[in-house]
Amino acid sequence: MRHLSLPLALALAGPAWAADEAPLSAEAFAQAVTGKTLYFTRRGAPYGAEQYLPGREVIWTFLDGHCVRGRWYEAREHICFVYENEPEPQCWDFLETERGLAARGEGADPVNDLVVAGESRAPLDCDGPVPGV
Repeated sequence: MRHLSLPLALALAGPAWAADEAPLSAEAFAQAVTGKTLYFTRRGAPYGAEQYLPGREVIWTFLDGHCVRGRWYEAREHICFVYENEPEPQCWDFLETERGLAARGEGADPVNDLVVAGESRAPLDCDGPVPGV
């Protein structure tokens, strides 16, 4: 999952979830996503998809046919991702919201949440080979 660029003030802000929104633990996140491909929207428009493989491995695409491989891990109570093309960690809170499962960039405004619009057990459709697959 790609990180949204945030101004330093937002990155340093405290948790941005509502009182009834609690982030999923790593265990709950793994249980919710492993073996699935999730399709995300941002502000109602298609944004990307991520396939969650066993062993905390992932494949991400912006739905343009180009896919990148990565992995996720828990850090500071966030779910963080690193990708083959971008080794800097990108950390998120995954929340059950009134809109469904949502991913909120660490310290980000809820308006920029990535909301799960659909899920599948089918693999992503990637152009060419995905390294390691």
